[in-house]
Amino acid sequence: MSWYNEAIFYHIYPLGLTGAPKTNDYSAPVSRLNTLLPWIDHIKEIGCTALYIGPLFESVGHGYETTDYKKLDSRLGTNEDLKNFVAACHEKGIKVIFDGVFNHTGRDFFAFKDIQQNREHSRYLNWYCNVNFGGNNEYNDGFSYENWGGYNLLVKLNQRNPEVQNYICDVIRFWVSEFDVDGIRLDAADVLDFDFMRALRRTAAEVKEDFWLMGEVIHGDYSRWVNGETLHSVTNYALHKALYSGHNDHNYFEIAHTVKYLQNMGNLDLYNFVDNHDVERIYTKLSNKAHFAPVHVLLYTLPGVPSIYYGSEFGIEGKKEKFSDDSLRPALNIEDYADAVQKNPCTALIAALGKVRQHTPALSYGSYAELQLTNRQFAFARDLDGVRVIVTVNNDDNAAGMSLPAGNCAEYIGTLTGQKVSVQGGRINVTVAANSGEIWIPAGDMPEYTPVKTEIPTTETAKAEEKPAEPVSAQPETPVQDTNLAAAETAAAKAEEEQPKKTAEKTTSETAAVSEESAKTVTVDPNKAPEDMTVEELQQAILAKMANNGPVTDQMKKTVYDNIWHDSLVNWLKSFR
Repeated sequence: MSWYNEAIFYHIYPLGLTGAPKTNDYSAPVSRLNTLLPWIDHIKEIGCTALYIGPLFESVGHGYETTDYKKLDSRLGTNEDLKNFVAACHEKGIKVIFDGVFNHTGRDFFAFKDIQQNREHSRYLNWYCNVNFGGNNEYNDGFSYENWGGYNLLVKLNQRNPEVQNYICDVIRFWVSEFDVDGIRLDAADVLDFDFMRALRRTAAEVKEDFWLMGEVIHGDYSRWVNGETLHSVTNYALHKALYSGHNDHNYFEIAHTVKYLQNMGNLDLYNFVDNHDVERIYTKLSNKAHFAPVHVLLYTLPGVPSIYYGSEFGIEGKKEKFSDDSLRPALNIEDYADAVQKNPCTALIAALGKVRQHTPALSYGSYAELQLTNRQFAFARDLDGVRVIVTVNNDDNAAGMSLPAGNCAEYIGTLTGQKVSVQGGRINVTVAANSGEIWIPAGDMPEYTPVKTEIPTTETAKAEEKPAEPVSAQPETPVQDTNLAAAETAAAKAEEEQPKKTAEKTTSETAAVSEESAKTVTVDPNKAPEDMTVEELQQAILAKMANNGPVTDQMKKTVYDNIWHDSLVNWLKSFR
């Protein structure tokens, strides 16, 4: 086992958190990174054991248009500042991974500047994709080139060029030798060349024991990227979507289905999150803010590696704007949150979950088994070496009773409430408060324990639409709904529980049917290079490859049709070779 199998990540976007200027004028360095040193104690206090920080290196704007891979962004300070920051994290037992932006560079990168100057005679001509001196762009370079995402600010590297591969691998070696970094999050990994990623993996094994490669992947079969040859993990966008929409729709079937879908890919140790620097804050996404509690109980207990994005542990809001991500990447002063663990129920919950996760190996390594599922209640077990940990969540405004198969022990304790329940006839009968969750472990397994208040405040809008959440307590005052007495359920309740499942199945089937109908007009030339195919042609070619390996399900079809990114589809198709 490696450190990342047990990690709890904290995620920082440093240019935002430090309040750095939006544009880099490349003037004298300003040591803003040093203002983040007090955050290290906070990261440790809330139970996180690893930090993902980035982008860090010299760039002109948001950080993802790299100018110099070996120099800390001048707006953040000097290389010595970064070296000292990583060392300070390590002193507190916190691993550090950097953002690796290796799919593209900025226009101020030395290789691109050489092409601008020397044009057809530049020795770096093949460092980039499809440089064409018969074209032009909005910068009036007198040539065109392949970019990322339609932005000519981001010039796509030719990752199949051995010189480019060697250069980037040397960058990784430099980051380890200079800064002692423990891993890399690979930006835009879903459009990286697979041979390039294999080269990165070989370098990772060379530079440091247990050096971790995690990739940003939006769609697709994650097992294509996570294996012994390419990456150790990828971002779990599938679970991210299910966690907030499953609560907003009162539909735990969506979450449970997503977990099963991911489990079928294998034991991948995916990077789980509920928000990050590219998506809206979880507190903004949730229709009922009280669902902050069950959402995070699931984040910390479902298979995978949990991550908290800076500020979300305080319950701050952040709405994605059409032309700006600034609200997702705010400047914060840690002094404003000095007593958050004691006074802020969101922070208190995150800190408690961090402690439970650290002391409960089954949550990192245990198998997963679904125990009970309705629209509004969900229970599952994490089993390891004969120890059963049971997780229960409830998105209803009323408390709920559950009868669940227990492990081989006499008594369980709820790690968040302190509620104790005896095992009777191999089962435990528990009560889960309204809009809350609980982690049940064999009594006596936690070395220390302090009950935590998990009542999360609601907004005025939420209060108008939803009943207020009840605080977690050993004996809830709200009526208890026994979800195990099927005979007592009304036909209407059963219909309510089944309808989202049926609707989801219908929607998936209809989507696939529509897509298949559209696909009838698409003919794929087998001699055509993937790069020259349209999105529709790539989708059909991928489905054909899948069919060679066995039946193609509606869910598999939907996954393919949901991916509309040309570069991602090209790499997907190539991965079958």
